[in-house]
Amino acid sequence: MTDIKRIAREHLATDGAAALSLRAVARDLGVVSSAVYRYVRSRDELLTLLVVDGYDALGDAVDTALAAAPDDPIEQFRVTARAVRAWGLAEPAWYGLLFGTPVPGYAAPADRTVTPGTRVIATLLRLFDQAHRRDLLTPPAEALPLAGPIVRDFTRIRDEFGLELPDWLLGRGLTVWCALFGAVSFDVFDMYGAHTFTDRAQVFETHIAEWEILLGMRPA
Repeated sequence: MTDIKRIAREHLATDGAAALSLRAVARDLGVVSSAVYRYVRSRDELLTLLVVDGYDALGDAVDTALAAAPDDPIEQFRVTARAVRAWGLAEPAWYGLLFGTPVPGYAAPADRTVTPGTRVIATLLRLFDQAHRRDLLTPPAEALPLAGPIVRDFTRIRDEFGLELPDWLLGRGLTVWCALFGAVSFDVFDMYGAHTFTDRAQVFETHIAEWEILLGMRPA
């Protein structure tokens, strides 16, 4: 199974997820396709295995980076953001499978992908919650009033993760989560253009500083 997934990831890099084929994987393994089907029943199942492994690899990269970070949720937020970017740049094809163009005809099964897929999101929420509990955030003078289904969604999220985040912080945290992966995608997929910015790392640090302002972060 390890060799099957390794070769499948190589095919992601060379041919893209939409062209992934069990027959092609079997050919590179030097076996008949029926031998691969004994381990993986379909292309979709192989994609799911790669998706789960990808989310876990990203989550592990973030956890490893945080293990060496100081006990400061603001600095840990920076470390998390940088770790997501570093992993995406190191694994562009894998990142593309997780956060790029959907694969036609494939829908990731929620029962297998939601838990690994929310690891980084859960980490961000935990850091926002810690910063809030430690009084490291400045609330906005005027928060956007929320109404409708999103209020119930925020209540469910707080209950699910055991959070004490106010609505304004969950709302801004949602913006930061989307902006983080959007910024990383701009880097991974070279969406800035070849000559727009001289130092992409500095651009990303600028993003982080702006996100801190949005969240009302004060240094610990």
